[in-house]
Amino acid sequence: MTARTTRGRPRGTSKRELELIAMRLFTEQGFEDTTVEQIAAAAGISGRTFFRYFPSKAEVLWYQFDDEVTALRAAFATVPDDVPMMTAVRRVVVNANRYRAEDVPELRTRMHLVATIPALAATAGAHYDAWERTVSDFAARRLGEPADGLIPLAVGRTTLAAARAAFDAWLARADADLTVYLEEVLLGLERGFAPAP
Repeated sequence: MTARTTRGRPRGTSKRELELIAMRLFTEQGFEDTTVEQIAAAAGISGRTFFRYFPSKAEVLWYQFDDEVTALRAAFATVPDDVPMMTAVRRVVVNANRYRAEDVPELRTRMHLVATIPALAATAGAHYDAWERTVSDFAARRLGEPADGLIPLAVGRTTLAAARAAFDAWLARADADLTVYLEEVLLGLERGFAPAP
C-alpha cells in the first residue's frame, strides 16, 4: 500500500519565523553572504513568497521596531493631561522597552547586527523617522502646535538621539537592564541635563 500524498496550500510561515531564521543566518555566515533564497528555503517557502512579507532582506530585522512605534503611539494616546510632557515621554519610552530576561539575548543580537552591518544601518532612517514623528506628534498635541513645528520636531529628535545613546551604551556594556540606561538618559533630558538635585 502506497502512502497517499495530499495536495493543497504549501506550508505557511510568519514574519517572526523569517526574522529568527534571518538573524541566525546573518550571524552565522554574514549579512552579505546570506541570500533571500537561503532565508526562504530555511523557512520552507519560496523566495517569491518571502517578498510578500518583506521588501528586502534588510527589512526583516525592523518589523518589531515598527511594532514598537505603533505601541508608542497607542501609549501616548492614554497619557493623562496632568503628566508633564517630558515626564510622559520618558515613561512611555522606558515602558515600551521592557523586555523579559529570556528575550534580551535576541534583542542584543538584533541591535548588534543593525549597528555593525552598513546595509542594515542604511535602512534605519525611515524607521527612526517614524519613531521620532510619534514623539513629535505627542509633543505637538501637548504644546498646541503643528507636528512640524520647531519645538515638537526638536522634542522628537532629541528624544530619539538620547534613546539611541542609551541603546549604544547598553549594547557596549551589558551591565544593567536596558531600561536603566533609558531612564537615566531621558531623566537627564527631562532636566535639561542639569545635575540631579
